[in-house]
Amino acid sequence: MLLKVEKLCKKYSQKANYAIENINIIGNEGEIIGLLGHNGAGKSTTIKCITGMHPYEEGVIELCGHNMKEEAIEVKKNFGYVSDEFTLFEKMTGMEFINFMADVYKVSKEDRMKRVEMFQELFQLGGSIYNPISSYSHGMKQKISIMGALIHNPKVFILDEPMVGLDPYTSNQVKEFFKKHSAAGNLVLFSSHNLDVVEKLCDRAYIIDQGKILEEINIHEFKKTNKNLEEYFLSITKKVAKV
Repeated sequence: MLLKVEKLCKKYSQKANYAIENINIIGNEGEIIGLLGHNGAGKSTTIKCITGMHPYEEGVIELCGHNMKEEAIEVKKNFGYVSDEFTLFEKMTGMEFINFMADVYKVSKEDRMKRVEMFQELFQLGGSIYNPISSYSHGMKQKISIMGALIHNPKVFILDEPMVGLDPYTSNQVKEFFKKHSAAGNLVLFSSHNLDVVEKLCDRAYIIDQGKILEEINIHEFKKTNKNLEEYFLSITKKVAKV
């Protein structure tokens, strides 16, 4: 098990209702897991707690055997994270940014160059990797964010809405990388409201709505039922909305 989230609860103020409540997630080696929900369902809050960006009131987060509240640094050494905003140092070139990230994670020059070559083959930034990030398109910024997040070859790769705004070619490249990364015994966890992406890419999905997980779905088993994921998702989220 690479990730355990147990009874996770988060409030943004003492008087507020829970933004997320009793969230339970398990992530194993070789899996691609989706957090599926409407905008505002609690997906980003969950991910920001898992990555240590947000404190949380209750619950347990363990990643690669390390507890977030007790060993935050060790936890952060073992994951790579790309946010939905992918904030970058735009005055840097792409290569400068990658080297900066590699230095943070103490990646040797030999290892970083091997990984850059692999990413260049996959994402094909070419000479643009030496241009300022400020000149990059949305898709190029997404690629350089992924390269920076994975330069230390983390066991867990976490992304928030990774396909938003990407052209079909770049989106396909990102999906193919997810498959390769998980096939190497790693875990990929991403949030999405795109049902088609989740159904085609994920091994399991957690449907989250109004800050709570409604259901865990084994995608492979679900497909055998001949049910339509979109119809199923809408039916159970509508039920909750009516309560």
